[in-house]
Amino acid sequence: MAESHRNQEDGASFRALGVRVDAVQTPEVIRTIDDWIGEKNCCRFIAVTGMHGVMEARHDETFSEILGAAGLVVPDGYPLVWLGRRQGFSELRRRVYGPELMERLCAESTAKGYRHFFYGGALGVAQELARRFVSRFQGLQVAGFYSPPFRALTEEEDREVVAAIEESRADIVWVGLGTPMQETWMYQHRSRLSVPVLIGVGAAFDFHTGRVAQAPGWMGEHGLEWLFRLAIEPGRLWRRYLIYGSQFAALVLLEMLSRVKGR
Repeated sequence: MAESHRNQEDGASFRALGVRVDAVQTPEVIRTIDDWIGEKNCCRFIAVTGMHGVMEARHDETFSEILGAAGLVVPDGYPLVWLGRRQGFSELRRRVYGPELMERLCAESTAKGYRHFFYGGALGVAQELARRFVSRFQGLQVAGFYSPPFRALTEEEDREVVAAIEESRADIVWVGLGTPMQETWMYQHRSRLSVPVLIGVGAAFDFHTGRVAQAPGWMGEHGLEWLFRLAIEPGRLWRRYLIYGSQFAALVLLEMLSRVKGR
């Protein structure tokens, strides 16, 4: 029997170590985004979250509250998909993979006229991403792009960024700052922006510009992307996958055992 809940948009969800994860697949996410853009009544954000995001929330109560405020928290990792299936959501066939969501939504939006703003990545990456996507998806409307410096923006710089996004009349802002920075940025800026949708996609900026190699499809579809990424970037990712990954597995196991004992 699933321990199901209702998400921010009145859909089914489950809990991963206390974090709400929406039991959705990529087509449903795109339909929800279409609805939000059609309504244009507020700015919502989507947290594309895997084990890393759940563990960040576990260690940081403020970040847990940020995820709780998201319009959608989607399972960008097979550990969350497997956990959702175990809680009764057998319809979760695949993860909602951030780079794939980005590709599909950009491709489908050419017929809808959506305007896209790309925010994130190292210097020049957002611009290169926009250039590549315009080449790949004929008719894609790019509202703008900006790669922030690797430091906190000054208040004046932040006001200029907000003004630039507002003036661009973007429908979607893609945010590639990595977890937890991108979720924090979206949470802090949602009340200052009239953009219908903010989506945090992390490394998708680097993947789609060729700066970082993606795992082969078969590895990604079998929950092994972490192993590929760890081999490619061990210095940056060892803590995420070896420390947080081990903690996540242990905590999930303990939670499952406690449920069994409680029956």
